[in-house]
Amino acid sequence: MNENSTPTVTAAAAASAAVFGAPCWVSLMARDLQAAQEFYGAVLGWKFRKGRLGDQFRVAVVDGSPVAGIGALAPALTVAVAWTPYFAVEDADRTAGRIRERSGTVAVGPLALSMGRGVLAADRDGAVFGLWEGELMRDWPAWRDKAPAWIRLLAKDAFESAIFYGEVFDWASDRAGCCEVSYLEGAVVLHREGRVLARLTSGADGTAANPLLHPRWHVHFAVKNLEETVRTADRHGGTVLAERTTPHGAEVTLRDPDGAIFNVTATDNAVPQ
Repeated sequence: MNENSTPTVTAAAAASAAVFGAPCWVSLMARDLQAAQEFYGAVLGWKFRKGRLGDQFRVAVVDGSPVAGIGALAPALTVAVAWTPYFAVEDADRTAGRIRERSGTVAVGPLALSMGRGVLAADRDGAVFGLWEGELMRDWPAWRDKAPAWIRLLAKDAFESAIFYGEVFDWASDRAGCCEVSYLEGAVVLHREGRVLARLTSGADGTAANPLLHPRWHVHFAVKNLEETVRTADRHGGTVLAERTTPHGAEVTLRDPDGAIFNVTATDNAVPQ
């Protein structure tokens, strides 16, 4: 492969460097790993298997395909229980430095783990996200192709945030294989090789009483029956925070019993194009 060719990701060789700047996973750090598995298993129909990051980490699967990760929150880590998107990077140290240079915050890491190195960070508005350098999970190409989860940033200003993330992750650069951005109806759309990977929207208010208006990366999961999912969440201690109809279909924002916020969207409308 010459230096100008686009990296190819296969099931046998899925590395963060090959898809640099792209969302590569979503994960929840929970206070009670077993209770989180029981809640999400009931509400979203997930099954769980051990991940390669250790006994305190589980991979959620649907129909044999990976969806997300849930890990046990270490008592020493003073971070909120929250769903967090991770972005693939070539060098965690260099990317962490870019975050700091642009007035973002690096809260944890880089931490060395069995498959690579991870970082927890926040952008200038306080929206939390992660970095991952190293080997992607062995089923990552299936996760990418089926897109069972997608992410949306609610920022104070989507265009200013796009500049921040673009500089950190080399979006829309002159590098081969970088993610591209486009602008549609006031939103920034991140895409790669024809796939929509994320949206960045404006309107966040960090001082608002409603936590849904705070700057945040929102994680969305596709479900087959939206109404039944909401009813099941209620029966298992979840809370409905918002219901809305979007140009891409109905979606509901839920909070799990531990306080983590997530969104569920009807399968046919799961990934906005």
